[in-house]
Amino acid sequence: MKKKNIIALAGDLAAGKGAVSEILIKDLNYGIYRNGAYARKLAKEMGLDITSFNAFLAEHPEIDLQIEKSASEYAKDHDNFIIDARLGWYAVPESFKVYLRVDIDVAAHRAFNDHDRKSTENFATVEEQKADMIRRFNMENERYWKLYKVHKEDMSNYDLVIDTTKKTPQEVAEIIETEYAKWQKEE
Repeated sequence: MKKKNIIALAGDLAAGKGAVSEILIKDLNYGIYRNGAYARKLAKEMGLDITSFNAFLAEHPEIDLQIEKSASEYAKDHDNFIIDARLGWYAVPESFKVYLRVDIDVAAHRAFNDHDRKSTENFATVEEQKADMIRRFNMENERYWKLYKVHKEDMSNYDLVIDTTKKTPQEVAEIIETEYAKWQKEE
């Protein structure tokens, strides 16, 4: 399989994909394709929070398939970009596949304090946020297995796995850039 100059950035909820991708875009002068932004837009248009939208997707697999297919279609005609998608590694197997991990308590605090999430994730406490994140994680896993027969949390799917719990987005981006450069040189 011929490698493409694409970084597929997947990971745990609130692991820092958005912040890291912004740094990579600037440092590498790459574009971006965000499945999550598209899903949040659809959820908002439907008047659903993101967890309810995940439940909706389980009942409407054609929409989930359309969302994932859009990433692979985009990659056919584009190069030099970041794909920010849970299944980006699956949709674009010729990409450099990165998974960002994070401790769930840290993730819950990050998500709770992220004002950009409030339109589709509005919780009164960090504990409510955490419970919802665990519920979403499990819903996604079930849906991805049912539709695609893949486990996104199987780390053998990735070229690089980074725990972001105690790292800044800049530190994570630097690790990715270093390893990506090595990957590009490998035959």
